[in-house]
Amino acid sequence: MAHLRSIAKNAPSSENAERFPFSVPVVRALEELSLDSAVTFFVGENGSGKSTILEGIAAAARLPTVGAVEVNDDATLGAQRALGRSLKLIWRQRTRRGFFLRAEDFFGFTKSLSKMRAEFIARLAELDIEYQDRSAWAKGLAQLPVRRSLAEMERRYGIDLDANSHGQSFLRLFASRFVPGGLYLLDEPEAPLSPQSQLALIAMIGDMLAQDAQFIIATHSPILLAFPGALIYSCDRVPIEPVRFDELDHVVLTRDFLNDPSRFLRHLESGR
Repeated sequence: MAHLRSIAKNAPSSENAERFPFSVPVVRALEELSLDSAVTFFVGENGSGKSTILEGIAAAARLPTVGAVEVNDDATLGAQRALGRSLKLIWRQRTRRGFFLRAEDFFGFTKSLSKMRAEFIARLAELDIEYQDRSAWAKGLAQLPVRRSLAEMERRYGIDLDANSHGQSFLRLFASRFVPGGLYLLDEPEAPLSPQSQLALIAMIGDMLAQDAQFIIATHSPILLAFPGALIYSCDRVPIEPVRFDELDHVVLTRDFLNDPSRFLRHLESGR
């Protein structure tokens, strides 16, 4: 189900029109964009604006962020917040469920979880000392809220996300945080994922669509882009426009390379 039907951009003020992100060609040309699909992809070369548009939507939607810092507090997203303020979001059904995730922020998120877990354990140790002369019942009652918080965190994320590979940790995060009826804004989620893990993510997305979730994803991955029935926008075209999977430059180049790697690498052999 598409909770977010479309976005419309107001014209920036004259003093902002030539500043990033309004200076990015696809952002400058953006007027209204349909997102009326359960899965929408933004694809394009680095610097094309795909992540910028996604970040602007995240700022406007005010969803929780999976990272060390929320969108509204992230110093690196000041320009994207300006874009978000210029966007009008048209909802079919407003949802507060879901989250925004940049792959680069995941490592900060795992560090914050590790820090939080250490603080819970340290607090339990403090309570052990504070209640050493009290009954076991009194000490247990004092420790109960901390133990519950620690147990819930470990239930959702495991004892240590860092103990897994980055790809395993990513998938575990998705498994624990995807909920029915959510809107999920994912920026290059394929970054830590192997091809097999990308297929696992596709399966998770498919499961969540059956539970009224919506996904808007900026990606380079031909594997993710192959999701059946997805709406794909190319940010390499101005104005941004939908493109068929088999017409995408990413797909054509990847297919041509895999069909004949030597055609692309021949110059390396000749240089030896």
